[in-house]
Amino acid sequence: KDINFDIILMDIMMPVLDGYEAMTKIRANHITKNIPIIAITAKAQKEDRQKCIDAGANDYITKPIEQQQLLQLLKIYLL
Repeated sequence: KDINFDIILMDIMMPVLDGYEAMTKIRANHITKNIPIIAITAKAQKEDRQKCIDAGANDYITKPIEQQQLLQLLKIYLL
């Protein structure tokens, strides 16, 4: 399959399959394993950030999303 995207914005709090599980599955797939993932969550504790990184996220941003912070992260991973 052709993958037609350059980055994944992963909401951690999703119904059915949470973001941690989804990131683990993305990293296990040889087609998607190298696509950068930015985790988006309302949880802002230090251990929450580490949990996202451990699940496969390249970076982490909290809600409410600050536009400039998101743009900086996108520049890092897309340029």
